[in-house]
Amino acid sequence: MVEPDPLRHHGDVEARGADLDFAVNVYDGPRPPWLDAALLASLDDVGAYPSASLARAAVARLHEIGEDEVLVTAGAAEAFTLVARLREWRRPVVVHPQFTEPHAALEQAGHAVTPVVLSAPFALAAGDVPEDADLVVVGNPTNPTGALHPAAVLRSLLRPGRLVVVDEAFMDCVPGEPDALVAVRLPGLVVIRSLTKHWGIPGVRAGYVTGDPAVVAGLERGQTPWSIGTTAAAAVVACTSPAAVVEGRRRAEEIATWRAHLSQGLSTLGIPFQHSAASFVLAQVGAGVREELRASGIAVRRADTFPGLDDTWVRIAVRPPARTDVLLAALGSLLPVH
Repeated sequence: MVEPDPLRHHGDVEARGADLDFAVNVYDGPRPPWLDAALLASLDDVGAYPSASLARAAVARLHEIGEDEVLVTAGAAEAFTLVARLREWRRPVVVHPQFTEPHAALEQAGHAVTPVVLSAPFALAAGDVPEDADLVVVGNPTNPTGALHPAAVLRSLLRPGRLVVVDEAFMDCVPGEPDALVAVRLPGLVVIRSLTKHWGIPGVRAGYVTGDPAVVAGLERGQTPWSIGTTAAAAVVACTSPAAVVEGRRRAEEIATWRAHLSQGLSTLGIPFQHSAASFVLAQVGAGVREELRASGIAVRRADTFPGLDDTWVRIAVRPPARTDVLLAALGSLLPVH
């Protein structure tokens, strides 16, 4: 039997059949009625070939940038594949621990990846990246650590001839997004956004890239025709609307409250964890605890498939306090008395 590639492991696999899902980072709440209405209305148009032009214009309008600085993609995953195939990278660097898809996409495209593995508390400095790197991929906030890197640090990574790709898939969890680079126009900088987690639509692959127009044009040339389905394009338009801005901020503030409750509970139990800016918390519960939780019907995300972490770590998605308390009680029953 062929062992699965750990770089291709995702939390949805661990959540299957669980009574309580703390493994998948999708917002724990219903979709807004206006989003459901947009998704349903899009079915009236599936008899024609899809177009992402309205979605592209909507993203540009939201971030007050040019349409030449935007490419709508089939989720962040397609964007990572497009980046991997954009050039014959000489020394692509992926900052870990982080979402493994960009690393996997680069290897699939035939590139040898140089991992830069950070230690707790997973703060990044420009000097951590090899000077000869021509591609740098970093998450902000980073999955699974929740680390939020200052925008100034990420800007300091820019070099002539280097592309810096910032994965902001969880930036919408940060109220006000003070360290976001999604609307910044700098040579050699692109930002990737995903709409699937914050809006509860992982089954609708919807995301986009913003940044250096020359790079965006190159990514577009490599995109499969009609890769953005009609329903995904409608989701992008809806999730970048004025109503979405208001609801998105409310969700970010709610997530922060839920995260504080989880963090306080972990602290009370004496479980080490990383302070997070995202919709999850990385906690060091100890080897074997994840499996014991799963045996009781509670799924948390294993972290040993992320380079730089081992099986003592788990990633816990934030949930409303009542549900979080069930997890905390289960953890408390499995750990030594403190």
